[in-house]
Amino acid sequence: MKNLFTIQLMDTHAGGDVSRIVTGGIDVLPGATVRQQMEYLRDHADGLRRLLLEEPYGIPEMSVDLLVPATHPDAVAGYIIMEVMGYPIYSGSNTLCTATAVLESGLVPKQEGVQRFKLEAPAGLVQIEAQVRNGVVESVTCEGLPSYIDTYRDTIQVPEIGTVTYSVAYSGGFYALVEAEELGFRLVREEEQALAACAYKIVEAIQAQRSFSHYALGDVGPLPFLHFMGPEEKVAEGYIRSRSTTYVHPGVICRSTTGTGTSARLALMNYEGRLALGDKLETVSLRETGFVGTFTDTYQKDGYQVVENTITGRSYVLAESTIGINCDDPMVACGELQHILSDRHTGNV
Repeated sequence: MKNLFTIQLMDTHAGGDVSRIVTGGIDVLPGATVRQQMEYLRDHADGLRRLLLEEPYGIPEMSVDLLVPATHPDAVAGYIIMEVMGYPIYSGSNTLCTATAVLESGLVPKQEGVQRFKLEAPAGLVQIEAQVRNGVVESVTCEGLPSYIDTYRDTIQVPEIGTVTYSVAYSGGFYALVEAEELGFRLVREEEQALAACAYKIVEAIQAQRSFSHYALGDVGPLPFLHFMGPEEKVAEGYIRSRSTTYVHPGVICRSTTGTGTSARLALMNYEGRLALGDKLETVSLRETGFVGTFTDTYQKDGYQVVENTITGRSYVLAESTIGINCDDPMVACGELQHILSDRHTGNV
């Protein structure tokens, strides 16, 4: 069939968040860096993101990561992150999944023990440390983006909710951080829809009132995320556990706690003077999955306390598949996609 193309995929999840890794079927994108390639995809080929996150191929709760050739000599591969809200320059769960995929696909041959390599995200180089035992990738640790607190314990009037106290962190995107108990939540799975509805109202109110700018990157768009923080439990010296939930889009609560949400929490704890180097925060999701954030360093930059950190979790491979893209299908917007597809199926279907 002349209008049938194929894409190769590896579906994975980390903490319950499904990341669909595109391993083949897409041409090399224009751009001297992965960031520029991301911008090309966003501005000229958004059909790939829409295809894999919308019916009939996907759902908005998923993410997509396109593997691309690295442009930095130190990286083994590049990746472009696509989510329902657009193109984040970094994501912890997507990085965990992509690192696992490059190992499981053989792009980077697995080695027993601790294995280190670098990936290139739109945000830049990311150091990866994978633990491989008996040929199985048992955990991945990746760098979180340098994170900081922009706003500490401000208040806002939110329709149907009342006065809400919130802080704002940057950890790859701007996050509103709120105490779950102050809003009447226990952070259990039965509250998922109510949490999404509450977060939507708070985020809409903050967006209507003010904007945010990164000290170095400038305008990175309106605040999109909200992280509900549960009570903290001291598990051991330097090790805190807390239930957590991250809202990313109207109606969408992440299955995991998110890596960037965990980094945002570390930035807040550091701001409050409650972290020592090497301290760990384990965030636990509505589905009882978790990530562990580790505080690795801090420095002052343009008046902000910036936190360096790592995120540790595990990603699982769900499936490997080849999907057909039929450009005669009225539900497929090939006009925004066909020019980057490389694998054309020429036989009978």
